[in-house]
Amino acid sequence: MSFHSGFVCILGRPNAGKSTLLNALVGEKVAIISPKPQTTRNRILGILHVPKQKGRPEGQVVLLDTPGVHRPDTSLGRKMMAEVREGLDGCELVLLIVDATRRFAQADQLVLDLAKQSRTPVFLLLNKIDLLRGSKEKLLPVIDEYRKLYDFKEVIPLSARKPEGLDVLLEKLIRFLPEGPRYFPDDQVTDQPVRFMVAEIIREQVLVETSEEVPYATTVVIEQFEEKPKMTHIAAAILCERAGQKGILVGKGGQMLKKIGTAARLQIEKMLGKRVFLELFVKVQGNWRESHEFVEELDWRRQVERLSGSSKL
Repeated sequence: MSFHSGFVCILGRPNAGKSTLLNALVGEKVAIISPKPQTTRNRILGILHVPKQKGRPEGQVVLLDTPGVHRPDTSLGRKMMAEVREGLDGCELVLLIVDATRRFAQADQLVLDLAKQSRTPVFLLLNKIDLLRGSKEKLLPVIDEYRKLYDFKEVIPLSARKPEGLDVLLEKLIRFLPEGPRYFPDDQVTDQPVRFMVAEIIREQVLVETSEEVPYATTVVIEQFEEKPKMTHIAAAILCERAGQKGILVGKGGQMLKKIGTAARLQIEKMLGKRVFLELFVKVQGNWRESHEFVEELDWRRQVERLSGSSKL
């Protein structure tokens, strides 16, 4: 039986469940998640290896998780929306994921318009069906409403968190994708460098532990990453925009920073499979979200290209 493969873009509003879906399908945590909107700032690639089963071809699904679609008002926001458009470019299929518990709104229309403009086939995923109160027959009018808006190739109710309905999605995915090559080795689940994943794990803990404007005004930069036989030494800076935010991140007697660092270290150790010595610092970088140059420098792909270029000299 033939091998099916292709690139699939996950598209949706902030907090629709895109990253939760990616992690659930891949079977490993390759994207950070939090209850706060706009957690994802970059395209996150996850590789799903689909074994051959009776009546189903073997295949590989390259999933692209994208930032939540929104109207940007900062350089960071514009960069995030550029990531969305690049994710849509060249994919064979779009998974448009929506929160089935919310009524269709103008923000949903913005997402739908992007999907239409891509001129790519679209599966509609009605997520969070586990949160629907009472009978799931409530889904029927939701499905009817969306069917009137666009000619979706499939409409699939599911819960990325439970998970529920993912087996149906997987079957339809692999059958829809064309015959193609194996793009990545069987043991690879993402293309993200370890340093980027470490920075994201630290940022995830900032999102978990802080509130209001602080999570959105922070980013994480890895300043040192030294691997030794028994331990990896990591030094990372949490950047914020104002002195008041720094005070919140550090906390009384340094307790908040310690809490963030301890939780992040445990996750990093689990990912790396070895002990980690993690040093965290908080630095003020005024209005960094408004700086196009600074936001571009945070892109790990640019950093990799720069390092690769310097190694050739």
